[in-house]
Amino acid sequence: MLGIYFWFILAYLLVLIVVGAYRSRLVHTQEDFVVAGRRLSAKVLVGTLLATWIGSGSIIGGAGLAYDKGFPALWFSVGAWLAIIVLYFIAARARRLAQFTVPDLLELRYNKYARVLGTIVTVVAYTAIVSYQFRAGGKVLNLIAGVPVDLGIIITAVFVIGYTVLAGMISVAFTDVVNGVIMIVGLFVALPFMLSQAGGWEQVAAALPKENFSVFGGMSVWEVLKYSLPAMLLMLGESGMYQRFFSAKDTSAARRSVVGWIIGTVIVETLIVVLAIIGSSEFIGIDGENVILHTARYGLPVLVGCLLLSAIVAVIVSTADSFLLVPATNIMRDIYQRFINPNVGQKRLLIYSRLTVVLLGIFAYVQVRFFTKVLEMALYAYTMYGVGITPALMGAFFWKRATPAGGVCSLAAGMFVTLLWEVAGQPFELPTVIPALIASVLSLVVVSLLGRKPDPEKWQPFFSDAGGVEG
Repeated sequence: MLGIYFWFILAYLLVLIVVGAYRSRLVHTQEDFVVAGRRLSAKVLVGTLLATWIGSGSIIGGAGLAYDKGFPALWFSVGAWLAIIVLYFIAARARRLAQFTVPDLLELRYNKYARVLGTIVTVVAYTAIVSYQFRAGGKVLNLIAGVPVDLGIIITAVFVIGYTVLAGMISVAFTDVVNGVIMIVGLFVALPFMLSQAGGWEQVAAALPKENFSVFGGMSVWEVLKYSLPAMLLMLGESGMYQRFFSAKDTSAARRSVVGWIIGTVIVETLIVVLAIIGSSEFIGIDGENVILHTARYGLPVLVGCLLLSAIVAVIVSTADSFLLVPATNIMRDIYQRFINPNVGQKRLLIYSRLTVVLLGIFAYVQVRFFTKVLEMALYAYTMYGVGITPALMGAFFWKRATPAGGVCSLAAGMFVTLLWEVAGQPFELPTVIPALIASVLSLVVVSLLGRKPDPEKWQPFFSDAGGVEG
C-alpha cells in the first residue's frame, strides 16, 4: 500500500512539471517571469491566491494547534480572514499602480531606503517560510514512503527550486488553480469518511475536553493575539498577494478575485481545523503537527487518502514556489536593477533571476536547522514580515500624512524589535508581535507627525479611487 501513495503523488508532481515546462515557453521577459505578463483573469487569481496562502502553516502548523486546542485554533486563521477583507479595498489600487514588488510601492510612497529595508525584511521572512515548506515536504515523504525526513527535505527543496526556476509566475499561477481545486475536493471528500470512522460528531465531542469546543479554549488574550496578529499582519502586506494583484489583467479582475479568495480561505481553513479535531479524537499520542498527514495515510480509504495527500503536496509546492519567487524578484529588481545595473537587458535579467531563485532556495534549506516546529517557524516569519512591512504599507494606502522618514523608521523599528525580542527569549512571556508592532506603528506615526507634510505627488497615486485618513 505504501507504494500506491508514493506513485500517486509522484505522478501528480510529474503533471506539474509538464505544465510548468509548457508554460515556460511563454517566458521571454522579466514581466513574464514575475507578473505573468499582467494577463491573469479573476478566476485564475482566485486559485493562485488560495493555493499560495494555504500552505504548511495551515496544514501542519494550524492543524497541530487544532489537535491541541480544538476550535480555538481558528484564531490562527481569523486574523488572515479580516486582512483579506481589507485587501478588497486595496487590490484595484495596487493593480492600477502596476508595479512588480512591494518594495516598488515603498519607494514610490517613501524613498529608496524604504525599498532596501523592505527587501531585507522580505528575504529574511520569506526564506524562513520556504524553509518550513521544505520541512513539511520531508514529513510527507517520510510518512508515505519511509524516506528519512532529512532526505525528504532535500528532495522537496530540489523539486521546488527547479519548478520555480522553470517558468516563474506563469507556471505557478496556472498550476495553483489545479492545486486549489484538488485541495478543496480532497478536504471535502475526506471529512465524511473521517467523521464516520470516528462514530459521528457526538463521539468526537465526548472524547475531547470541553474547552476544545469553546471560543478561547483556556487561551489568554495574549495567546489569542500571539496566533491571530502575525497572520493578519503578514496577509495585509504579503508580497506574493500584491504580486498577483500586479499580475491581473485589469483592476476589476484584481478586486473580484479577492471575493472568491476570502470565501475559499474561510472554507478550507475551517475544514482543516475540523479534520484535525476529528483526528485528535482518533489518533492519540502522535505529533499533533502530523495529524492531517496521519489522517490521510491511516484514517481514510486508499484512494481518498491519495487524493488528500496530493492536496497536501499541492499546497506545500504552491506556497513554497510562490514564497521563493518573491524574494528572488526583490533582489533582482529592488537591489540589482535599481542600484547596480539599471540598464541590464531582459535576457540577462531573466538568467540572473533564475540563478537567484536557486541561491535563495539553498539559503532556505539551511534555515531548516534553526527550528523544530512548523508553527514556531511560521509565527517568527509572519511577525518579522508583518511588523516590518505592513504598518508602513498600510500607511501608504490609508494615511496621506505618512512621510518618507516615518515609513523608513517604521520598517527599521519593526525588524529590529522582532530580532531583539526573539534573541532575548520573549521577556515577560510577551509575544514578539506585541512590542514589535507597537514600535513599528509608533515610529510611523510619531516621526511622520514631527516632520512636514509629504508632497501630494507622493500619496496621490495611492488614493486614486478611495479616500484616506487626512493628516
